[in-house]
Amino acid sequence: MSPLFQPYTLRDLTIPNRVWMPPMCQYSAAPQGPDTGAPNDWHFAHYAARAAGGTGLIIVEATGVSPEGRISPWDLGIWNDTQVEAFRRITRFLVSQGTVPAIQLAHAGRKASTDQPWKGGAPVGPDSYGWQPVAPSAIPFADGHPVPTELTVAEIQEVVGQFADAARRALAAGFEVAEIHGAHGYLINEFLSPHSNHRTDEYGGSYENRTRFALQVVDAVRAVWPDDKPLFFRISATDWLEEGGWTADDTVRFAADLTAHGIDLLDVSTGGNASGVPIPVGPGYQVPFAARVKAETSLPVAAVGLITDAEQAEKIVANGEADAVLLGRELLRNPSWARHAARELGGDLHVPDQYHRSV
Repeated sequence: MSPLFQPYTLRDLTIPNRVWMPPMCQYSAAPQGPDTGAPNDWHFAHYAARAAGGTGLIIVEATGVSPEGRISPWDLGIWNDTQVEAFRRITRFLVSQGTVPAIQLAHAGRKASTDQPWKGGAPVGPDSYGWQPVAPSAIPFADGHPVPTELTVAEIQEVVGQFADAARRALAAGFEVAEIHGAHGYLINEFLSPHSNHRTDEYGGSYENRTRFALQVVDAVRAVWPDDKPLFFRISATDWLEEGGWTADDTVRFAADLTAHGIDLLDVSTGGNASGVPIPVGPGYQVPFAARVKAETSLPVAAVGLITDAEQAEKIVANGEADAVLLGRELLRNPSWARHAARELGGDLHVPDQYHRSV
């Protein structure tokens, strides 16, 4: 059988194949009112199509652990029971198709309170449903972004608790995997990187201090997430800065720490924390970072970054560069990518009865 379509087991969970969908924000939730942050018909149709198309695991987009943790006022959230009930409709359908439902728990930090990207993605204020962002240090992300409020130690601990509460709700909503968002310049990534973390207390300065918040979040989530269910962590393996940023060496070191704290898989991306940095984008450009973590640690990894065709994806898994591949934009273009790849590679894949004529 094609390596891409072999099942993969983490803890007591078996994922039917290695074609996975990463979190991709839809910016389509209600920004105010009783349904604020709750998934709606758009989200159901979006995720259902990829499940019916054979995707083995779907990670629902960055979901705010608090209202202030959203990237935009139109993002999903999981801080109340209304949101939980709305998510259940999605997770039930994904499970019915043999797809594993996962969710990314997130806090956007200094990159919060921005407009929908198709409207420019600029920061928005209270007159457009916005709020004051927070961060480890009072350093704006880029020109034109507000200076964030520096979190106090007590407020940091409050955010740790919000991640744990969100994990409890994610479990109640029917998710089988939780992923902690530590990438792309959002709050946890901001603490990790010396580029954005200029604190002088126990949460800044040394590697041990800068990783403290992330590991506290992992511990808090792992304490409430069942032992039989996997917990992922998404990381930006590098800030792509020549100096003064988070590096691939840091990522390898941190992967060992994450393993010791109960993380089951590292979802390896890059960038997003430093504005205006050139990134050498090309097919599979982030795969080497995942491959290095896999080669130098015991932590399983998933690779992402312009993975678009079946042969390319299969080689990544077959060559041992990653345990799974995450297809983002390609799954936006083609919800049935997994089914087409299985046909091309000779893989075995669940097809809905209603689609039997397409086999």
